[in-house]
Amino acid sequence: MDEPARPRHMAPVPSEVPAGSTVPSPEELMIRVAKGDERAFELLYDQFSGPIYGLVRRIVRDAAQSEEVAQEVLVELWRTATRYAPDKGSALNWAMTLAHRRAVDRVRSARASTEREQKATFEAARGRPFDEVAESVTARLERSQVRRCLSFLTDLQRESVLLAYYQGYTYREVAEVLSTPQGTVKTRLRDGLIRLRDCLGVTA
Repeated sequence: MDEPARPRHMAPVPSEVPAGSTVPSPEELMIRVAKGDERAFELLYDQFSGPIYGLVRRIVRDAAQSEEVAQEVLVELWRTATRYAPDKGSALNWAMTLAHRRAVDRVRSARASTEREQKATFEAARGRPFDEVAESVTARLERSQVRRCLSFLTDLQRESVLLAYYQGYTYREVAEVLSTPQGTVKTRLRDGLIRLRDCLGVTA
């Protein structure tokens, strides 16, 4: 069945229900959704979007990705509603099971992508000049991981790396700022990048 028009945000929006009428149970709505009832899907969306997003957010963490995954789950509910069996559990539990599976898949996919990128970065860096290696490391590694590993450097190594690769200073400028010979600055940068590589668990 075609996907119905849906709100793009995740916050539930009360649907208009005629005065005196009773909103069908989620299980009844799922049965109607399975028959292609778009109005039933709107009501189900209002009831399920909040819980689904909350579960996904706890697993995925990132707000934007969590919203994207939650929307995917809601679309999956619309497209696979015919698979729901009331005798096997509540509609909400079924939806939350779908949400948990998709959220875990997203986390695993993101982790695998990061690991592949890191491996490719250091494989490509083999045998290349020092400056190219440094550029590749700082450009492609995840910022959060770099920040964490920077905390393991000595103060002098960290200052040199931050000045050269995050503020764009040249070797000469770094040497002037730190009142240190250029040769010493290059040594600090080299040693600092080696420690970053070791912290990230990458072997050459």
